[in-house]
Amino acid sequence: MPLRPGRCYRHFGTPPYTRLEYIKSNPPVLVPKFDLGNPRGDFNTRLMLVVEKPGQIRANALEAARQHANKFLSSKLGDSNYFMRIAVYPHHILRENKMMAMAGADRLQDGMRLAFGTPIGRAARMRRGQPVIILFVDEKNVEVAKEALERAASKLPLPTRIIVEKIR
Repeated sequence: MPLRPGRCYRHFGTPPYTRLEYIKSNPPVLVPKFDLGNPRGDFNTRLMLVVEKPGQIRANALEAARQHANKFLSSKLGDSNYFMRIAVYPHHILRENKMMAMAGADRLQDGMRLAFGTPIGRAARMRRGQPVIILFVDEKNVEVAKEALERAASKLPLPTRIIVEKIR
């Protein structure tokens, strides 16, 4: 089985760390726009990229998936022929206990003593069956939209599937 990106932070076993009033340096959200394309368009098909296993998706993976899908859709369909929404928000703050890796580091650091960690990034916690990206297009553009969601799924650390639904 090939290794997928983000395997260090894919699974979670601790409670979410989201209370920003207690966090001294909260990392920024790396996703600048959650809605892309034409929000006022009259589309008749909805596609959803849904995760199949619970886990975490880092904010930089979400941003990479958003950019990849948006660039493909924009070049193939034009900005007025789709509406894409990132359906999750990276609330969870990831922490890391940084260790020194050099000669004499054992005398300088405390190892696991008080190893709470410092904030390094954000992640969205996902449940099984929860949509990551929701995409609205016309029925004639479904194949292009599926290709865009497959490209976005290649940037995510969790296994996903695409659901296609007719609206109206």
